Amino acid sequence: MVVASPRTLLAVGALVSGALATPNPYNGQVRGLSMPLVRRGLEERDADSVIAWAKANKESLEAKYGNPSAQRKRSSGTNLLVNQNSDSSFYGSLAIGTPPTSFNVILDTGSSDLWVSDSNCRTGCNGVATFASASSSTFKNLTTDFSITYGSGKAVGTLGQDTVQMAGFSVSNQVFGVCDGVSAGLLNAPVSGLLGLGWQTIASSRAMPFWQQLVSSGAWDQPLMAFQLTRFVNQSRSGDLQPGGSFTMGFVNTSLYTGDIEYVNIPGGRGTYWILPMTQLSVNGNSVPLPSGTASYSAIDTGTTLVGGPADQVSAIFAQIPGAQPGTGDLDGYYTYPCNTKVTVQVAFGGKTWTIDPADFQLTRLSQSTCLGAFFELTTGGSAPSWIVGDTFLKNVLSVYRYDPPSIGFAQLSATALAVSDSSVVPTPTIGSVAAAVSATGKHTDSNAASTSASASYFALSAVTVLLGAWLL
Repeated sequence: MVVASPRTLLAVGALVSGALATPNPYNGQVRGLSMPLVRRGLEERDADSVIAWAKANKESLEAKYGNPSAQRKRSSGTNLLVNQNSDSSFYGSLAIGTPPTSFNVILDTGSSDLWVSDSNCRTGCNGVATFASASSSTFKNLTTDFSITYGSGKAVGTLGQDTVQMAGFSVSNQVFGVCDGVSAGLLNAPVSGLLGLGWQTIASSRAMPFWQQLVSSGAWDQPLMAFQLTRFVNQSRSGDLQPGGSFTMGFVNTSLYTGDIEYVNIPGGRGTYWILPMTQLSVNGNSVPLPSGTASYSAIDTGTTLVGGPADQVSAIFAQIPGAQPGTGDLDGYYTYPCNTKVTVQVAFGGKTWTIDPADFQLTRLSQSTCLGAFFELTTGGSAPSWIVGDTFLKNVLSVYRYDPPSIGFAQLSATALAVSDSSVVPTPTIGSVAAAVSATGKHTDSNAASTSASASYFALSAVTVLLGAWLL
């Protein structure tokens, strides 16, 4: 089973808030509550720290992928995102319990479980906001063991049920993990856990995910959710936190894209990971041969920073770049290339071709002349897809995840969306209307399960949020 995807171990700075710079693409479009995504700015990192991060990124992703009745009122909501550490993570918040308490969580389409650290956490939770189950009048302990295994450690605890709120929506009796043991370094304050946005079929807890509870009960205006992510990678002007874009539920903000949304159905019509076949791949206009069928499957994963794929195809990408060299030691599976080379990768998933900006392909500088590429060799296992496509690609499109029919859509970002990346002001949480407080009832599908496990990576996240029109920080 999968949980989060690999993220950097860089410490999270103090939470900063302010007004969203003009133009504000969310004005007049936000229906429901908002959570700003903020990006943490570029920090000077030496080659050794980058190499250590790259190694952990690869190992964690490989661990991850391989080796009720509702009110009939419908609505929609927006969470503004925060971009942290020059595009290494994007995060948001939710609230749990009665009265509700806010927690910063990873938003991850590559997994399907929700978990947060417990107030009785013994290890790995210093400085992290924790959930006090005794303080919530609606909490129910399911007395079921819960264990999430990561490439760098794991979190353990039990499963519980409680009311979970996000962007004006509420699910009562949502099943989630309450973890009292976390490996050192797995959580970095102020991040408290993870919200999986994948399908129930890959949930370690076997519980229906928060988003799926809402959409299946008819709580959303439209059966879809969407991400728009900003780009601040390799920008020396970046601050600690920056506007990260938006995550919408129940609608797509039409001001954030131009043209049509191109939808491609998930193979087999059954949701597990958010999977699409990769049908075309080129580097600076030169095609890279791809297999067909299941060997071409790609997981579209907001919780992953980079793009991982089969060794022969990743090698073929860098073979098109003069001076590119395979990494060694901790950079095994990665490639370096001359920083003065502009690399444009294009990819298609069954229809239109989408371009990855050269700024996204260049992960970072290892020296004055040598850069590290954002594509790396990845070995997955079992039924996991061959490619894991993360934010390196997703920053270049509006991505839409549709429940019925199960499909993923991409659209060209508008000038309004791109302007968010020109702002240096951390967005202020957008207060939504009470009308957005649509609810659903969650159900635990397997209370007798002895234990659950999952694999994930670690990424520091922080967030600012307003839920139901009130600060819950």
